[in-house]
Amino acid sequence: MRNTFRGGVHPLHHIGEGKLLTQANPIRAITVDTVVIPVGMHLGAPSEPCVAKGQHVQLGEVIATPVGGFGLPVHASVSGEVLFVEERQMLKSKPEVCIGIRNDHADEWVELQPLDLASATPAELIAAVKNAGICGMGGAAFPTHVKMSIPEGKHADVIILNGAECEPYLTADHRMMLEQSARIVAGLKLILRATGVSRGVIAIETNKPDAIARMREAVSGEDAISILPLKTKYPQGSEKQLIQVVTGRDVPRGKLPLDAGALVFNVSTAAAIHDAITLGKPLVERVTTVTCGVKEPGNLLLRVGTRYEDAINACGGLVEGASKVFAGGPMTGLCAADLEVTATKATNGIVVFDEMQAKAVEESACIRCARCVHVCPIGLHPYLMRTDLDKHDTESAKQHGLMDCVLCSACSFICPARRYLSSSFKSAREDLAAKARR
Repeated sequence: MRNTFRGGVHPLHHIGEGKLLTQANPIRAITVDTVVIPVGMHLGAPSEPCVAKGQHVQLGEVIATPVGGFGLPVHASVSGEVLFVEERQMLKSKPEVCIGIRNDHADEWVELQPLDLASATPAELIAAVKNAGICGMGGAAFPTHVKMSIPEGKHADVIILNGAECEPYLTADHRMMLEQSARIVAGLKLILRATGVSRGVIAIETNKPDAIARMREAVSGEDAISILPLKTKYPQGSEKQLIQVVTGRDVPRGKLPLDAGALVFNVSTAAAIHDAITLGKPLVERVTTVTCGVKEPGNLLLRVGTRYEDAINACGGLVEGASKVFAGGPMTGLCAADLEVTATKATNGIVVFDEMQAKAVEESACIRCARCVHVCPIGLHPYLMRTDLDKHDTESAKQHGLMDCVLCSACSFICPARRYLSSSFKSAREDLAAKARR
């Protein structure tokens, strides 16, 4: 199959038993008594809380207002009483401001304001997406309204919906395509309308034949939208790789996808865009795969702010020997410090490993086998970047492509010396970002 990219790896649980744990399990909603909502869930400055302890809020009410050009509002995911506005330790290195709400289980919605699709302008469509607090739901959490706002002098000729879901174990997007295909297609059509782009492509890996068939049914009669099956390989769902496969164009080094004439959105993000524009609903819930070291793996519709412990208990609880919990998948996800961490708009998976799976291995010296070079989807030399960083030579690492790395961990996965390659690149980039802010 030609619909793939250079490099990549084939983790066992990407194409094997890992996804089989949950791919046939329908989405089911759960309710919780309390939510703890971080105000910095998106890329950009954290939002500013606008509620106080003891205040009653409605479902969908704005509880934190945007800050800066990349800012997004944060909405209450339940109706009830505000318990606190304080710092809590989540997935970031430092505690962040969170808003706790006791659920009254009334689901009393704030008044919704859907747009009149007959008269809505592109600017109004994009504003509705911002007002709904939508960010990328595939993991990056980039503010969606910013991505949809094509600057003057730039041009895109294709919108790509990412249905690859190449991360091992995760099947949330798979179930969304099976159960919510009409919402996804409607959302894509609204993206096309808002951006003025004439062509849409929904890209799906071939390990999801039922999703491919369902989405083909959903786009029947839509001349501007097509389905593209992709070879099953990790990281097929990476933004740069998707653009390369769909358009044949590479994203220029140091540039954005728009510089290659394409924009990429997650399929779940498209569904949220449909809800924001046609129903006036803000983003307050999402589908998350809870799997591996739980007794009843499944795909849960979680309210934003749901504690991992509540999500895991809804799946029967932890199995004996459970040792490590990932936010997201095991290739690119972050390790949770405890089960008090809560689900955000970008939480597509909660994956639990046992002691054997989670066991850390000791690094050994690089043997210069070049396997990391062979699998790198960007064509970088990871071993050289790691050598530079070991010498504290960040400038040389940047010259070797540090800032172009997509942090997919394919190099770490394949390395026979068990070198911590991707994690060292991530740490170096975070240090650079911190210095830039200072």
